[in-house]
Amino acid sequence: MGPGYLTNPLAFLVDALFSLYIMAVMLRFLLQWSRADFYNPLVQFLVRVTQPALQLLRRLIPSWGGVDIAAIVLMVILQMIAISLLMSIAGVTPRIDYLLLRTPAELISLLLNVYLIAIVVRAILSWVSPTDYNPATTVLLSLTEPVIRPFRAILPDMGGIDLSPLAAILALQVVKMLVLPPLDRIAPGLMM
Repeated sequence: MGPGYLTNPLAFLVDALFSLYIMAVMLRFLLQWSRADFYNPLVQFLVRVTQPALQLLRRLIPSWGGVDIAAIVLMVILQMIAISLLMSIAGVTPRIDYLLLRTPAELISLLLNVYLIAIVVRAILSWVSPTDYNPATTVLLSLTEPVIRPFRAILPDMGGIDLSPLAAILALQVVKMLVLPPLDRIAPGLMM
């Protein structure tokens, strides 16, 4: 067992812990933006988990136009730290130009993945238990409705079958294919 023996588990833990916390901050931001029920137990959990870091940043960075700028700044800072740590674990010195390109790419990727997963889960739940009340279901509805609503307005009525989640999933995949590859091609050249 050489010095690299702990590299993969350590990188996995750093990536997982930072990704989970960044996702919690992102979900809180998105649920605030979509005006989800603040008293929902899942929303309350996200508030409690993210409040200490956001409370500190909100003293320095106010909201602007109803947008929680402190949450965006926190996501950016956390993502930059995570990338820097992962690069250091891999034996690569982090460079600021690489971090400035890689951070938005990672956050955009996470945002699109959150919506893709949420829409798929919402569609499955609508088939499995369409009338059951569940706090998770209401959070999913609040989170995904702003993305699905424009497609529902465009698509014709299909006799009770809502194809708007499918259209939203296709659109999100196309956005991923158009936005992320250019950033992925630029960023590795800056890592050296």
